[in-house]
Formats: sequence, C-alpha cells, structure tokens
Amino acid sequence: MQVIQELHLILWGPWTLVLFLSTGIWFFVRSGGFPIFRFGYWWNCTIGSILKMTGETEKSRDAIRIKEDGENQDQEQITVFQSACTALAATIGTGNIVGVATALTAGGAGALFWMWVCALLGMATAYAETSLGQKFRFRREDGTWICGPMIYMERGLKAPLLGIFYAGSACLASLGMGSMVQANSIQETLEYGFGVPPILGAGMISICCGLVIFGGAKRIARVSERLMPTIAGIYLLCSVLVIVQCLPVLPGVIGEIFRDAFSFRSVGGGIAGILFSKSVRYGMARGVFSNEAGLGSLAVLHGATEETTPEEQGMWAMFEVFFDTVVVCTLTAVVILCVQRQAGESAVGVGDGAVLASWCFGRKLGMAGEWMMSVAMIVFAFATIIAWYYMGEQNVEYLRMRLGGMWEGRSKNRERTTKNRKWEKQAQTTGNLYRILYLGSVCAGALCRLDLIWALADLCNALMAYPNLLSLWMLSGNVVFPGKRK
Repeated sequence: MQVIQELHLILWGPWTLVLFLSTGIWFFVRSGGFPIFRFGYWWNCTIGSILKMTGETEKSRDAIRIKEDGENQDQEQITVFQSACTALAATIGTGNIVGVATALTAGGAGALFWMWVCALLGMATAYAETSLGQKFRFRREDGTWICGPMIYMERGLKAPLLGIFYAGSACLASLGMGSMVQANSIQETLEYGFGVPPILGAGMISICCGLVIFGGAKRIARVSERLMPTIAGIYLLCSVLVIVQCLPVLPGVIGEIFRDAFSFRSVGGGIAGILFSKSVRYGMARGVFSNEAGLGSLAVLHGATEETTPEEQGMWAMFEVFFDTVVVCTLTAVVILCVQRQAGESAVGVGDGAVLASWCFGRKLGMAGEWMMSVAMIVFAFATIIAWYYMGEQNVEYLRMRLGGMWEGRSKNRERTTKNRKWEKQAQTTGNLYRILYLGSVCAGALCRLDLIWALADLCNALMAYPNLLSLWMLSGNVVFPGKRK
C-alpha cells in the first residue's frame, strides 16, 4: 500500500495537473471559449433537442428517437441518444457520490471548486478527444466500429506502439476504475443498507453484469438508455429537496468552498500551503475520475454511434462532462456540506464514501432518503460497470488485432476465407476470456478495501491520461469546433 501511495503522489504530482490544465486551456482558447460563450448552441444541439422533441430534419429526429418496437431491436443501430446514455453511465457513477465524499473528506470543501475547474476545461478536452475518435475510427471485419485514442494514436500520429501502451493501460483501468471501484461501492451499499454479506453481494453483482455484457454493445446501450434518465432524475430531485431544507446554511457552505479553495491563511505557517495543494490534487483527481475528460474513454464510448458527425459527438461529450460534474457532483457536495454543517458534532465519525452520503440523505429525507441513496448508488455503479466493460472490450480487441498481426506476420499465401475464420475464432475466444476476467474483477472489487482500490484506480487513470493528452496536443490541428475553421 505504501508503494501505491508513493506512485500516486508521483503520477498525480504538479506536472500532471499542469498537463490537464494546459490541455484544457489550449482547447478552450482555441475554441474561442466555446463551452461557455456558445452554451446555448451546444445545449440545443444535444439534450435541448431531445427535451424539445424537435429536430430540423427527419435524420436528426431518427437519431435521437428512443425506439419502442421490440421486435426490431436486434437490428437497430446504436443511436446518438443511446451512446450518450452509455457515456453518462460510464461517467455518472460512484465518482459522483463516493468520489465527491472522498474528495471533501481528504481535500476539504475547496476540492469542489477544483472539480469545477476540471469540468470547465475538461469540456473542451472531451470535445477534442471525442471528435478525433470519430474522425479516425474504422470498421472491423464484422462491420462494427472500433474507435478511441488508440486508433487516433495509430492512424493520426502513426504511433502504433503508443496506441498499444494506451490500450493496455485502458484495459487495466477497466478492471480497476470500471469494475472494482463500482463493485466495491455497490457491496458497501448492499451491506450498509440491506445487510447483504460480501460473498453473496459479489455473486449477485457478477451475475447481473454477466447477463448484460454477454449481450454485446447493443444490449449495453439499451440497458443504459432505460436506466440513466430515470435514476438521474430521481437523484437530482432528492438532492434539491435536501438543499431546500438546508437553505439557512447554504450561503456559509458556498463561502467555505471558495475560502478553502484559495486559502493561504495559516495556522502553523506552511500547513495552509500543504492543505491548498491537497485540495487541488484531490479535487482534480476526483474530477477526472468523475467526468473522465482527458482519459479518452468518451472517444471509445461514442465510437459505435451511427449517422452522426465528429462535431455532434464532441458536443455530446461536452454535455456529459457538464452534467456529470457541474450538476450532479455539485449537488452531491452541497448536500454533504450543508447537512454536515447543520449536524455539527453529530456528523463526526459517520464515515466516508457511500456511508457518508447515505447518512446525509437519510438525515433529511428519512428512510426514503436512505433507500433512494442505496438504489441510486447501486444503479449508477452498475451502469458504470457495464459501460466500462464496453470500453475495455474495445481496447482488448485492438490489442488482439494489433499484436496478433505482429505475431502472425504478413503471409501472402493465406486465403482470405481462412483468415476470416481465424479472425472470428480469435475474437470470440479473446472476448470470452476478457468477460471472465472482468467479472472476476467485479467479484474481487466487492471484497477488497476501498482505499486500496481508489489508489489503484487513480494510477490507471494517470497511465491513460499521459499518452492521450500528449496525443491531443499533437493532433490539435485536426480538431474543428463548430463555427471555427480548421
């Protein structure tokens, strides 16, 4: 554990924060402040078009419509709305609840401010990586899309080894952040709220996940499409109800957020500076964990969308970062800070993570609040697990294609039919092995310590972020924002 903590300090040191911030600033400036100054435009092109249930063309209406005809579901393509729900499933998870609670405990109220900064700049970064993913994606031999940073590293930068390194890191991240962290949070909720023992909980989670992920990308998209809008709406409503009950302390909480974020006043000289850096580090690290901007995962999750453009998918990625951090994370943090302030000494020793968040909702909404929190935690985390499976599967398939091609060499005498049969057999075998490994990591996550899992997840995030952010810098000339010429 000591070694992992040391690596965490190294990989999430000042240089990492500078790289994230500078990349976000570069694309923010290059876009002309698009995330802020063109807010109405990208809002209307994404969630606004769905809320209004209107569109300028029949094509746009077809792209955002949720299809109800069950007998045609197996043939339908993955729509823009389904890919957005899948991406939200990956981003809106335990990072919005457990991650926020952990950040506030470790870095103080000021950590929320740095999560806002991370989101603002991350919106531009998310646009860049998602649009690049759409630009360089290609179809596999079975007709499905393969997309993500590993593809634009290979096809855009002509750096296949960098793509292999990224894909390997992403596979590890899918087993850590994608499955173990989420499974741990589900089990913690099941045990705290319903008294379910870890062994039983691990088995239940694995079975439910297996039923979805063995159905492939389309089943993952359909499940995400049904889960996310409903549970997100319920969670936001309950958060607002809690905050309304805490209105007298709300101004003080807002003031505390900004004071802690910039406080250099000392009690003990350099201690204030240490707390400042800690606030920044935890706020940025948890902000990245929550909205994933800069990791490249959004580029993968939007890759299977049909009938779309790089610009449209880039704007959807911006909306996802905005909704994830500026809306959901903020409401979670304000709920925790307000309830803690009102509770005073009775809030001491409550716990951390999901336990703290559940205690806050239960204190204001009673048993209904605790049940809502438990259900939200389980659904959010479950949706993240199945979405991150798809993320990992894409990278595993890339590694299989790339390393398999290297191993086999370039034989001119093989017949195409033989190669196709071998390709299909390899893909099926590799996919099944990854599914088993992924479900195994879900079981392990439900039984491991929370602090160890978080540390491992942060390490995997950093290993994904470094090659992706460097690639974004080198390919920035290929990123075109709406209204801007290349």
